[in-house]
Amino acid sequence: MSDPAYPPISPLKTGIRCRCPRCGVGPLFQGYLTIRKECSNCGLDYGFADPADGPAFFVMSAVGIVGMIGFMIFEFNVHPPIWVHFVVTLPILALMCLGVLRPFKGWLVSEQFFHKAAPPEFESVGKHGEGYGWRGQAERAAKDEAREKS
Repeated sequence: MSDPAYPPISPLKTGIRCRCPRCGVGPLFQGYLTIRKECSNCGLDYGFADPADGPAFFVMSAVGIVGMIGFMIFEFNVHPPIWVHFVVTLPILALMCLGVLRPFKGWLVSEQFFHKAAPPEFESVGKHGEGYGWRGQAERAAKDEAREKS
């Protein structure tokens, strides 16, 4: 259940504003993309936050699609020399990526808190697939030989 002192807040609202996913007040980041150790307002430990490379991948993909559409429209309508793309298009794409990356990372961290994301835990690591592949074939062959000898 949720803490009555902190009613659930929309992860989208707190994430885009780069605020604490629990209280919605404290800052989430220290610097541009570094996640703080804890919230300065409510004391929430941000140790659960591990968006890894997800934000960068999704932002690059989305900006790449939108950017390529803009690049092609610009190229086919204006036909500029290549140096114009280096001076205009490349900086616009870089600024779009940098502008969207921080709020997107904040949103993913807020979603992790909201959905109580945790690392996966496996009950039987190493026991999946017994009887298949080269291990299974060797085990079956050894059992067949033992059966034939007896």
